[in-house]
Amino acid sequence: MSARRPFQRVGEETRRSALIEATLDLIAEGGPQAATVRAIATRAGVTPGLIRHYFATKEELVAAAHETLMTGLTEASMGSADALPDDPVARLSVFIGNAVSPPVTDPRAVALWAASMQLVPRDAAMRAVHLSTYLGFRDRLEAMIADALRSAGRDTDESRSLAIAGNALLDGLWVEAGALPDQFAPGELRSIAIKAFSRLLSLDLPEV
Repeated sequence: MSARRPFQRVGEETRRSALIEATLDLIAEGGPQAATVRAIATRAGVTPGLIRHYFATKEELVAAAHETLMTGLTEASMGSADALPDDPVARLSVFIGNAVSPPVTDPRAVALWAASMQLVPRDAAMRAVHLSTYLGFRDRLEAMIADALRSAGRDTDESRSLAIAGNALLDGLWVEAGALPDQFAPGELRSIAIKAFSRLLSLDLPEV
């Protein structure tokens, strides 16, 4: 049985975030089918009726939870703006490395992604969120690739196709890191990703 959180009077944004976190917790523990309205309410410490104050349907809440998860992973890959190098090539390298390193490669995040993806083919809200978050990450990667190529005096016409291929590469390493974290030495996948991008882009990316 899910533990009920004590009821507290909190702001609307805090309550909405609590519902999203409760939904993510339940999906992580038992898959999408575990995230029933009653279970979410119990985990968040609210009544089922209160959920509908924030989300019209359970599907809308699950989609919002998926968006929160994926947007958070993209932001973690970016790191803080001040921490990223000014040099476009080094900046791209940091982004690539972050995308396959903790906390992005948290096993819970990969499990949540895998559980949520089964909803994408049959749920319009999930498809929309998947498209939006996929493009949110890929567009940032494409912009960084274009900046790095431009700084090396290279044509940027293939930035989009390179970003699609590079995104697929990062996705594969990310899934492996989250599913089998004990199989890789610290920093191993970061090094592999940066070297692979160096070959993909024909650029010498520093291992930062």
